[in-house]
Amino acid sequence: MAVRLDAVDRRIVELLRADGRMSIRAVAQQAHISRANAYARLDRLRDQGVIRGFTAVIDPEKYGTGLAAYVSVRIEQHSWEKFRDYLRDIPEVDHAALVSGDVDLLLLVRVADAAALRTFVLDRLQRIPEVRNTQTMFILDEPPINRHP
Repeated sequence: MAVRLDAVDRRIVELLRADGRMSIRAVAQQAHISRANAYARLDRLRDQGVIRGFTAVIDPEKYGTGLAAYVSVRIEQHSWEKFRDYLRDIPEVDHAALVSGDVDLLLLVRVADAAALRTFVLDRLQRIPEVRNTQTMFILDEPPINRHP
């Protein structure tokens, strides 16, 4: 269920999405509110689950995971919960989505190179009993799309 947010709440969220390390002082200044109001709003946004946490955005190549691929996965019927538990222990999976259509899941996988991707798909993913089949699509480019201020 969506949380009711006003324009100031949305501005705070956008500021923090652009720079999660921004000080409350800077947030307050750029949102045109007092620091006390900024603290109170940030606490409320966290308590209501709008802001779930803060994280570092890394450069995959510099981190050593320069090869990215989408792997579509078909799983056995009624095995989503069990398969989801497997995903929690697979560090190569950067993002997972249960989707509609011809496949059940779409995984964004980041690995060091083609050999690591082959090992991931053939030796780890396809050996999970619930996996019926997979299809791998290499990501050729990831152009930056700046959706933040």
